[in-house]
Amino acid sequence: MLFKPLLFLFTLAAQSLLALGFTNPIKSRDGSDPFMVYHEGYYYLTTTTWSNLQLTRATTINGLKTATPKVIWTDSTSSRCCNLWAPEIHWYTPASGRRILVHVRLIRYMQVCTRAEPYNVSYYSAGSSGTLDNQRTHVLKGSSTSIWDSNWSYASRIAIPGRDVWAIDSTVLIIGSTRYLVYSSWDGADQCIFISKMNSATSVGNTVLISRPTLSWERVGSNVNEGPAAIYHGGRTWIVYSASGCAGTGYKLGRLEFTGSDPMNPSSWTKYGNPIFQSANGFGSQPGHNGFFLSPSGNQIWNVYHANTASPGNCDGSRRTLVQMVNWNSDGTPNLGSPRALSDNIAEPV
Repeated sequence: MLFKPLLFLFTLAAQSLLALGFTNPIKSRDGSDPFMVYHEGYYYLTTTTWSNLQLTRATTINGLKTATPKVIWTDSTSSRCCNLWAPEIHWYTPASGRRILVHVRLIRYMQVCTRAEPYNVSYYSAGSSGTLDNQRTHVLKGSSTSIWDSNWSYASRIAIPGRDVWAIDSTVLIIGSTRYLVYSSWDGADQCIFISKMNSATSVGNTVLISRPTLSWERVGSNVNEGPAAIYHGGRTWIVYSASGCAGTGYKLGRLEFTGSDPMNPSSWTKYGNPIFQSANGFGSQPGHNGFFLSPSGNQIWNVYHANTASPGNCDGSRRTLVQMVNWNSDGTPNLGSPRALSDNIAEPV
């Protein structure tokens, strides 16, 4: 007869935990290039120290603040030993066969896959020692669909056909049943957003440029579009990206919307004329390089991003990881708001 009282107390304790919430930052050092997913009761946060890739997990956002990070990758191979940036974990399911429910960037959709079990892959940028000029996109393969228990092995470098040059911040975009690799690369004096159709988890087809930093707020310090992140809602698709140089005072987020029929046609992408997320009211010094993840119920989309501790900002480990919920405007577009004050108590996702 003790079961019901114990269940009541457990439920009350869980509700109290959610009500307490959390304050930002959730990582106060080496919080650069954050990416998060929620899977089977845990939040997983990937970040970089530049010399290794780290994974932190907890059952609550607040728990991530005190959880011990786990190093999932270091590398001594000279071409990819150093400057490890922007790790992201995605579920890979090869095409054809039975249908199952999978998560890619934790936006749910039905995807055709093989009889073979899906597995985790991690995309990240890395290069050689002593220079930032040799950055390329690399892929790790997890040993299973379990993020925490996976052993990670080097899978491949992604070589872009006809354009095997500097490429960073790669992410996966889903349009219909097709995957696309979206990344940042230099074109002359501009760092731009490119897209390629994926043939597999480790190979892509030809690439096209879909966004160049042409607006004044994309050209503060340096001409930059980087850190693309896909967000899906109400049948619409956007790519949120970082604009301007990460050092200085201009770093912020902009967005593109897929408004055409072919993602590989640059005219299918519409750029919004104003930033979607930037410093405001003295908070959120130069926010940038974000990602999106679903809440436990799947009914909320949350934004994870990094920001500097001071202004002007730097492109180093002083950047912090912060989290807040995405809202939606009456016209169906995402509303990221402004960076919330560090004193704000934020309710846990539901």
